[in-house]
Amino acid sequence: MNKVNAALIQQRMHADYETNLRYSLEEIQTAANSGADLIVLCELHSHLYFCQEESTQYFSYAQSVPGPLTERLAAAAKSNNVIIVSTVFEKRTEGLYHNTAVVFDKDGSIAGIYRKMHIPDDPGYYEKYYFTSGDLGFNPIETSIGKLGVMVCWDQWFPEGARLMALAGAQILIYPSAIGWDPRDSSEEKNRQLHAWQTIQQSHAIANNLPLICTNRVGHEQDPSNQSAGINFWGQSFITDTMGKIVSQASSDEPETIQAAIDLTESEQTRQLWPYLRDRRIDAYGNITKRFIDET
Repeated sequence: MNKVNAALIQQRMHADYETNLRYSLEEIQTAANSGADLIVLCELHSHLYFCQEESTQYFSYAQSVPGPLTERLAAAAKSNNVIIVSTVFEKRTEGLYHNTAVVFDKDGSIAGIYRKMHIPDDPGYYEKYYFTSGDLGFNPIETSIGKLGVMVCWDQWFPEGARLMALAGAQILIYPSAIGWDPRDSSEEKNRQLHAWQTIQQSHAIANNLPLICTNRVGHEQDPSNQSAGINFWGQSFITDTMGKIVSQASSDEPETIQAAIDLTESEQTRQLWPYLRDRRIDAYGNITKRFIDET
């Protein structure tokens, strides 16, 4: 396929699992009816963002892959003839859990999975308590519409992952996300964070000459431990072209599904004009694998 109609489902989460999943499935069908080939859900779209606190009770949310959640999403992919990118709190085995992206092809089969590589551990985002770092590397997932470079949220801040996906043949970079503000932040601080979030991802598109998709959740979610003011997820899911230009973007405060056409031939055209891959000095990048370069 030279052109892909991509849809992003920006979702407000509720305490009830079925309510969240039903909304996802309804929006998948609506997007498919509008001509979408590829539909991307936000990170951990079946639950409230439980990582605001550390509690063993939330391990009950985890499921195997394949499992009940993936079975329902697989059925939706098949019945609507679409590619679906989702994320699952994966129970790999007793005591071993991942934040896992699962990609379903149009026939309902699991085209591949990606386990989130970079795991945050910050106030309000205590993911290391729940998720083990991924062990599958940065490998695009082959689908009937092309190779998808799927990563998850915190991965979006690291240029190495995007570059490795590009070098392995990814045709689209995709980041399901769950990110927001502390409600107590000033307007200036909120704008600073949002600008950084957009800019870093636009830079991945530019540096790798690839279209990029990022979808986020929206709405306020209370901190169950009441140790903080919770998180206002800022939405603003977006799609860029191969030069990082945002071609479609959702609102900051409402659940909605947006759609845009992605021309997969643009990457080749852009790379002919901006030959970053040609001019990379791979002979001089050895130190990139070090944690820190000690000049002494």
